[in-house]
Amino acid sequence: MQSLTKILAIVLPLGTVAFSADLFRRAGFLFYPEQFFAAMFGLAMTLAYLYVPASPGRERKGPVPWYDAVAALLSLLAGAHLAVRYPYLTERVADLPAEGTVTAVVLAVLTVEALRRTGGLAITIVVVAFLGLALIADLLPDPMTGRPVPIDRLFYYLVWDSTAVLGTPLLIISTIVVCFILFGQALFLSGGSAYFTDVSMVLMGRFRGGPAKIAIVASSLFGTISGSVVANVVSTGVVTIPLMKNSGYRPHVAGAIEAVASTGGQLMPPVMGIAAFIMAEFLQVPYAEVAIAATIPAVLYYVALFVEADLEAARHGISRVPKERIPPAWEVIKSGWHYPIPFAVLILGIFSWNLPIDEAALNSLAVVIVFALVFGYRGTRLKLSGVLDIVRTTGTAVLDIFMIGAGAGMVIGVLNITGLGFGLTLSLVQIAGGDMITLLFLAAVASIILGMGMPTVGVYILLATLVAPALIEMKIDPMAAHMFIMYYGMLSMITPPVCVGAFAAASIAVADPMRTGYTAMRFGWVAFILPFLFVFEGTLLFQGEPVAIVIDVVAAIAGVWLASAAMIGYGIRPLGIVSRLLYAISGLALVVPIGAFGGGRLVNFGGFGLAVALVGAEFMMLRRRAPARAVEPSSAE
Repeated sequence: MQSLTKILAIVLPLGTVAFSADLFRRAGFLFYPEQFFAAMFGLAMTLAYLYVPASPGRERKGPVPWYDAVAALLSLLAGAHLAVRYPYLTERVADLPAEGTVTAVVLAVLTVEALRRTGGLAITIVVVAFLGLALIADLLPDPMTGRPVPIDRLFYYLVWDSTAVLGTPLLIISTIVVCFILFGQALFLSGGSAYFTDVSMVLMGRFRGGPAKIAIVASSLFGTISGSVVANVVSTGVVTIPLMKNSGYRPHVAGAIEAVASTGGQLMPPVMGIAAFIMAEFLQVPYAEVAIAATIPAVLYYVALFVEADLEAARHGISRVPKERIPPAWEVIKSGWHYPIPFAVLILGIFSWNLPIDEAALNSLAVVIVFALVFGYRGTRLKLSGVLDIVRTTGTAVLDIFMIGAGAGMVIGVLNITGLGFGLTLSLVQIAGGDMITLLFLAAVASIILGMGMPTVGVYILLATLVAPALIEMKIDPMAAHMFIMYYGMLSMITPPVCVGAFAAASIAVADPMRTGYTAMRFGWVAFILPFLFVFEGTLLFQGEPVAIVIDVVAAIAGVWLASAAMIGYGIRPLGIVSRLLYAISGLALVVPIGAFGGGRLVNFGGFGLAVALVGAEFMMLRRRAPARAVEPSSAE
């Protein structure tokens, strides 16, 4: 069984490579794309039952029990039947032929259990709840009332219709997502993680609070392609969190900084984890537009975190990393000069050469592997057997994403066949009373609640299906609406009571989980207000006149510094309660975009004037104290 598991883990990513490189068509094999997605889904579910045990634990240690072997066999057969018979049975939804119904029921049941094993209990409960909701949709009160759906028709539709399990989420996962996870695995198994950490150490280790700044840079670089906040925390946090603690950061603060930095990686172009590719598909726009729109909010997010880490270091007297622990810059450059090149190939492919996303990722993957085989990092080169390990680890790493995509497809299918999607949108708008601010607050709360304990991809797909349509119904720009829910969905990773990113960091930091979560909210404060700002003014999403964009960005950066100083209680010097309040007012006034509302420009000018007065007063007090300190030694003599 172990040999079969390894073979399937290799075949799964190679199937994506063959499809994305158009090898099937060139070899004369012609089929519907859904047939390919069905085959990949069947392979992934088979592998899930062979690789992931029923009890908690990511990797099976012993032999495969008989019931998992049976489930794996049924998954393989049902997936093969779905792939082979799709062209015929997808047209027979009205007839409900027995062979299609039996396969649909088997696949639906197996999918829910595989989702529980790989994606976790939270998202499984959501999917099961929607399946139950479909059966009583006609009994719900207005305006939520849906169409009655018999259980056999429900299962048949969910599995055989191209808008449910075989819909958009599985399409993106079977192609683009697998390609990028291959790219990420190749990058880090060939020494990329060590290179990013060393680069961060060289760039930031010599400054005050250097360990925290290293964590921020390293986590942003890793997080943008990891696709998982928790994976990012675990991968980089084992190095950065102890480094922060040893330099003087309190354990819960070290954990919070790492959690916030790792969460931001999902919002940082050019890759933005995995969810951004699905966003482009939902919006029906090129991925480049999503990446460009996300740039300014991501910059402001990390500026705020960087400033807070720096001011926290200043307030508590935390110094730089010991010189002996910082690798020589030339040695890092000489050993890892080739690592930025795959990213350049990726960016050029997406933004300049207009390549399909999966093709751009495959080009970058090829560059990574060639350089790893020829150069490696610090004298350690990738072997040919290591290439096979990259493919195999990718095959097991994508299992949870495949199952999450299938589960999300079930939710989308339920909303479509019952009409509950429209009812939910109408309900949210009615509850908000037609007021946009109220609707945004409701959407923010719903996004955080729905995102609790769920993986990144699952969070976004659910929110894009359930919440984004209500925002768009209120005439909010679709890009702003989807960015809004993406930000608040990610904030569930650092917002108690269930903040899996902060909890993962707390376990490494040996800190109180809830205290780490609340501290993470403080360090990630800017992400709680940014979505409201770019909903009301598109300049923060690179929409509008260039001059207005520049003015808003410069003002926002200044505002972020002032508000961050208020959060930490330290600006140029320690701040009292009144000073912190004034700093916060000034900073928030500057962050507000000019066009957000009628008096936006006046608010900006008021914030600017208050900022000049506050900072000027701080410098005046420092200048007055400096001569006094200079006189003290001579008077003591």
